[in-house]
Amino acid sequence: MMNCDLPLVTAISLGLVTAYLLGSIPSAVWIGKSFYGVDVREKGSKNAGATNTIRVLGLLPGLFVLGIDAFKGWLAVYLARFFGSSLPQHDYLVYYQLLVGVFCVIGHALPVFASFRGGKGVATMLGVVIGLFDKIIPLVLAVFVIVFILTHYISVSSMSAAVSFPIFYSCCSIWLHYDINTVQLCFSILVALFILWTHRKNIRRLMRHEEPKFKFKKTVD
Repeated sequence: MMNCDLPLVTAISLGLVTAYLLGSIPSAVWIGKSFYGVDVREKGSKNAGATNTIRVLGLLPGLFVLGIDAFKGWLAVYLARFFGSSLPQHDYLVYYQLLVGVFCVIGHALPVFASFRGGKGVATMLGVVIGLFDKIIPLVLAVFVIVFILTHYISVSSMSAAVSFPIFYSCCSIWLHYDINTVQLCFSILVALFILWTHRKNIRRLMRHEEPKFKFKKTVD
């Protein structure tokens, strides 16, 4: 494990700040403005995320944004191993990584580099989950893909995958004979609730039958 020679409190605090700043990198906003002269927050769903980027700018820039946003979450969790290397127990490091992941997602939703107007945090949260729950990711992604194929709603797919996360965590722990970590289980539940909360407008549109189905077609030339 990498070692950090800074005092523990300083190192932990620096890790949290780093995670927030990583999350604050507004890839959708910067790519849209730099290469297309468009602020994606003013078009489509007005969300600074991969889905709206695909909708507004096209598939390639949207996938690029998706990769960057997910990488932010994964990198924050990975760097936590460095900043939290002096923690006395492995469990404490895991809890610190969870907290770092939360700070990264907060940075994505409220980015200091983009006037605190960010995205919903789905891709960044995905990166965090990949960094911490790699065994569950294939199952969660399978739920996303299956629901998307059936409905063509990104919002429904994202929420379904999020809700499946704590279920798969609990089931896999039982099937693989792992002890269920209460903190990790609570985190998985909070992830599901967070994704549902960030999609509250989508839920209202779905109830009114006004939610648009996703199409791989840009709306801005």
